[in-house]
Amino acid sequence: MSQYSGKIVFFEGKFFMGRRLVVFGDSENFQDRGFMNRVNSIRVESGAWVCFDHPDFKGQQYMLEKGEYPDFQRWNAHNDHMGSCKPIKMHGQHYRMELFESQNFTGQCVELCEDCPFLQSTGFSKNSLNAIKVYGDGAWVMYEEPNYRGRMYIVERGNYGSFMDWQAENPNIQSICRVINSS
Repeated sequence: MSQYSGKIVFFEGKFFMGRRLVVFGDSENFQDRGFMNRVNSIRVESGAWVCFDHPDFKGQQYMLEKGEYPDFQRWNAHNDHMGSCKPIKMHGQHYRMELFESQNFTGQCVELCEDCPFLQSTGFSKNSLNAIKVYGDGAWVMYEEPNYRGRMYIVERGNYGSFMDWQAENPNIQSICRVINSS
């Protein structure tokens, strides 16, 4: 279970109607808790969360911060499937990551400590990122397109020797930003 916890409430219906599931920490499979994978609205009461459209922390990722999401389009989903979630661990203010062009931490390397709306502006010569090392106590969101758009992937402290380690379908990453805890 995650060391950090918060509170998030999932609702089957839009505008916070219908059955609900209240979660305070990691939840690997909503069905195991008697809640089907249909989520049409969400209320994040505290913390920042990464939610997945499949059980066992698999599939499309969505980052949700404190606030209300009255329908699935508000968290940029294409449907109402949601199967698991976990709080994003944020203990402080230290953000640092190393980005590698090749798997297993080889090839060109660039270090980031701040948000980056377009990765190639840092001198990183490619739009494919094949390995990363995340240091410090902050989480990061990586996007497939410039200016924080497209499919997102949330990474926390650790070593990711291949894009598959952060559950990406391909190594295309073009923008990266820090997750700042505002709750």
